[in-house]
Amino acid sequence: MKQIEYRIDEADDGITVKELLLREKISNNLLKKAKMGGISVFGEAVTVRRILHAGDILILKLPEKKSDGIEAMDIPLDIVYEDDYLLAVNKPRNMPTHPSKGNSLPTLANGVMGYFKGDFVFRSVNRLDRDTSGIVLIAKDQLTANTLSQGMRRGDFVKKYRCTVEGSPCPDHLLIDAPIRRENEDSVKRIVAPDGKRALTEYRVIKADGNVAVCDISLYTGRTHQIRVHMAYIGHPLVGDFLYGDRESGDFDLTCVSISFTHPITHKRTEISIEDKS
Repeated sequence: MKQIEYRIDEADDGITVKELLLREKISNNLLKKAKMGGISVFGEAVTVRRILHAGDILILKLPEKKSDGIEAMDIPLDIVYEDDYLLAVNKPRNMPTHPSKGNSLPTLANGVMGYFKGDFVFRSVNRLDRDTSGIVLIAKDQLTANTLSQGMRRGDFVKKYRCTVEGSPCPDHLLIDAPIRRENEDSVKRIVAPDGKRALTEYRVIKADGNVAVCDISLYTGRTHQIRVHMAYIGHPLVGDFLYGDRESGDFDLTCVSISFTHPITHKRTEISIEDKS
């Protein structure tokens, strides 16, 4: 049973539980779960019509079921952030985020289930490809997951990556605004095309030697393979990129080094970073 707590301040004195939950963007599905688990103020069960006052502590209890089909494994995790609502893990390269058909490798999800002794629902807010390392943000409850997903769709997330590309991009700083879509219905490959979805990628060269360059990249949208597609589009594919560049050009190097977002509960701007580890 997951418990969410709201402390009512002077600014919210006099509003109803329903008004507060609507403001907090609680979905009808979550509200039904809260009603099943219980809505209370100071331990007293209340309805959504209850008027709240400064100093009240409103508690929602959300019943949860553990993730079926994800085996708990004792895999060491590099945890870079954790609070009552979120877990952020530095995923290593060559580890899938989530189990998938035909994959036999241990995944990050298996390790997280092991960390919580199997009593957990695995909800990754962002997902990294197997060959991409870096920060994966995991919500500990459905409310947190839904709120963060809504924020991501609104463009509230800023994700920063570091990668190595072929050649030296010129100019050394550019915002790429080019729509992306699937190459064809059956392909995993993406292309830049006028009928694609808008995609915004900002790169900044931080080191170059003529043959390769290390770039910091900020993503303002979350299209599949966005960095790989956009850097190849401007003539500088990622080193070792078998799909959009030259597999033999070197070791593939792409890491999510920071994520910035509005915390779903505290509403404070939060940044999680591993830049000093990259």
